[in-house]
Formats: sequence, structure tokens, C-alpha cells
Amino acid sequence: MEGVSNGGMLYHEVQEAKLCAVHCVNTVLQGPFFSEFDLAALASDLDCKERQMMQQGGVASGDFLSAESHNVSLDGDFSIQVLQKALEVWDLLVIPLNSPVAEPAQIDPDQENAFICHLHDHWFCIRKVNGEWYNFDSLYAAPQHLSKFYLAAYLDSLKSSGWSIFLVRGNFPKEFLVSAAEASNTYGQWLTPEDAERITKCGNSAWGIEGTNSESARQRSDPAEDALIEFEDEDLKAAIAASLMDSCQEVNVESSSAQNDNKEKEEKDA
Repeated sequence: MEGVSNGGMLYHEVQEAKLCAVHCVNTVLQGPFFSEFDLAALASDLDCKERQMMQQGGVASGDFLSAESHNVSLDGDFSIQVLQKALEVWDLLVIPLNSPVAEPAQIDPDQENAFICHLHDHWFCIRKVNGEWYNFDSLYAAPQHLSKFYLAAYLDSLKSSGWSIFLVRGNFPKEFLVSAAEASNTYGQWLTPEDAERITKCGNSAWGIEGTNSESARQRSDPAEDALIEFEDEDLKAAIAASLMDSCQEVNVESSSAQNDNKEKEEKDA
């Protein structure tokens, strides 16, 4: 198990505009290491290198030689190449989970430390912090704890729903000065695991998270949670049915008992 980092605190960023890629990178690193301007600079650098390679290769593609960026959209959505470059600064590798190199992670994801998930224009990370797994989706008001037994099923459900998943490997930063983070970041927050659990139990809707992200992210469904909710609903229905049955049985018993008492009383009176 990795040593306790950041004094046992969890670093989480709540969704701001379409900056989920920034939030994803920072929660992987567990600190506000990058801003949207940092990622934009990396995107610009990647665009320049791609155009140079196309020109050197003799490919005069108007698409690639245009001023339009291929690594960041006008509304701020970044490509996986930008996230890879950002994490390479910290000597971290981003590997597609379906690649042969990542096969051990496919078998036992608990042995890893971080995963990046992407669908359409939304990014989020699943990260092990101080030996425990958390979903650091910026659509949530706080990181959500995942048991190691649930982790594999959760990743499988994401894959089956079309999410692209990447494994992050390397030596993760251990410390970030909390006071510096508070001064440099307006959408980041440091939480104890207890605080995160309390906020999660209060419900993310009370924190106004749903309305802060793009349309496709708002409409996306979490298949693992949907399955869990459906399972819980079925349990609830079963519990209610059982409770009603018990109540009916109690009523029948009481009714039968009352009838017997009345019958005995009538016989005595007679």
C-alpha cells in the first residue's frame, strides 16, 4: 500500500465550464498542478508539431494545415494527447486499458493506482489514494468511494457502455501544499474521506452539480450506478412487499384472534 499522501486528504475539483480534462489531470495528480491555460499551451504545441510532421511528410492536407486546433476545441475540450503530455511532465504514462501492456490491469485493476475515463466530451479519473479507490468525477460534489471488489465491475460496465479507459502508471506526486492549492485554485477542494462520504450521502443534486457541464455529459448515464440503483430498487420493492405481507399476516392473525375471542364470549354468554 502506498504511503499516506497530503495528510490523508483527498483533492477534488468540481466541474467548471468544460474543463473536465483539467479536473481529470489534477485529480490524477491529487493537486492543482495544471490550469486550462497550461493545457491550452500543450495543445498548441502539439498542433504545431503535427503540422510540421505533415509538411515534412509531403502531405499538404488543408485539414491539418488550417489554424484550427486538433487538440482542443473552441469550447475547451482537450484531446487524450494533451492529457498524456501533461502527465508526462510528472513521468506518468497513459496507456489504453485494452493494450497488451495493460493486461495485468485488466485482470486485477486493484494493483494499479489510476485510470482515466472518456466518453464524448467528458473526462474523469478513478484514483487510488492512501490505499482506497475513489471516483473523482467532477460532476460529483465529492469523490465517491469504490470498494476494490466493485472496481473491476465498474470498469467493465464503463467499457461495455462505450467509455474509453486509460491506465496511468508511474511515480505519482506525494504532496502538494494545501494552502498553496487554496490560493491558486477556485474550483478545487481538499476533503477528508469522512467529509467526502458525508457530502456524497447528502446527495450531489443538493450541491447543484448537474447544471455545470456540457449537454452530452449531463445526459450521460453511469451504467454501474444505474445497475446498483435498479438492484436497490428491487430490494426496496421486495422489502416493501415483505413488509406488506407481514402486515397482512399480522392483521389476519389479529382478526382471527378477535373472532375466536368473540366466539368464546358468545358461548359463555349462552
